[in-house]
Amino acid sequence: MLFLANLNWLAILVASLVSFVSGAIWFGPKTFFPVWWKAMGKEPTDNAGSGSNMAVVFGATYLGQLFQVTAMAMIIAACRFAYPGFSLAEGLTLGIIAGVGLIAASSLSHRLFGGQGFKVWLIEVGSDAINIVIASIILTLWF
Repeated sequence: MLFLANLNWLAILVASLVSFVSGAIWFGPKTFFPVWWKAMGKEPTDNAGSGSNMAVVFGATYLGQLFQVTAMAMIIAACRFAYPGFSLAEGLTLGIIAGVGLIAASSLSHRLFGGQGFKVWLIEVGSDAINIVIASIILTLWF
């Protein structure tokens, strides 16, 4: 637990909030939401989140971002410990590897077996990958 105490929690909170806001913009009504909604087989008149407690949906989404950013902070802290010269370029590279190699690759089968196809996957994973890259940049600069 000492390792968790040594993390920069302000950087983690800021990076998770920025990622959360970035995701909200990504899935906004003027950005990818309409295309994503249609690709999910929904009609424009269908209400997103109908029957769901939106406070729970948004709260759980933020908690997911917080856990993801905390895990990235732990990886960056370990990299910094092993290699004190860990640079912004390396943090960016680490974010891209995590975004594409871990997040995107692991969710592909879920979308394909769920019958949602590549378009849904690409829109969803695009947000996830960009958000972890943004978080990695913030964390690398702030640690």
